[in-house]
Amino acid sequence: MKRNLMCVAVIAATLCGSIASADMGLDALFKQEQSTLQAAPKERMLRFLGGKRQSRTKEVTQVEYTRAFLDSRPEASGGSEFACLAEALYFEARGETVKGQFAVAEVIRNRVKSSQFPNTFCGVINQGTGRKYQCQFTYTCDGQKEVIREPRAFERVAKVARLILDGVNPKLTQGATYYHTTAVKPRWSRQFTKTARIGVHLFYRDERFRTAAK
Repeated sequence: MKRNLMCVAVIAATLCGSIASADMGLDALFKQEQSTLQAAPKERMLRFLGGKRQSRTKEVTQVEYTRAFLDSRPEASGGSEFACLAEALYFEARGETVKGQFAVAEVIRNRVKSSQFPNTFCGVINQGTGRKYQCQFTYTCDGQKEVIREPRAFERVAKVARLILDGVNPKLTQGATYYHTTAVKPRWSRQFTKTARIGVHLFYRDERFRTAAK
């Protein structure tokens, strides 16, 4: 009996020693893994764990107001805001110079930033649509179907739209929120401050609603 008790004691001591060694081994393993995780690059670990990669601040492109510059840019794409702005530039300014296209895009962007107008590009562009010739951009309410017949011209203005949406701020119009072509002289133009003439467009600012883009 005494011998059996001694055997039990020996076995117990051996098991305890094994468990203690296992605990020590696991503790060392955890410490090693923690050290490895801390040393790994944060972005790599986010991707490994299924997290989203942190987006980097987009660099503002140095704009050149030439077709060659636009042709050197990658093909533009985007969501509904991009589609609205690209379409507006096509129907409002495709025959303008590149600088004139950026200026028209800037006016639309200034409206988005102004408390006087809707706060989205689609909202600004489609404001008043549904009432013939009572909208802000005539092509949206002139009763004619919008058909893009010049794909090359659309490709270029789409790149202008993409650059504006990505944060490029040309600062061409001194905060203008209105424009018209030199072929007309609307009555409302007398109420506002003329800020620039670019290509075949004249640009105006409403002094009651100043935007940050001047």
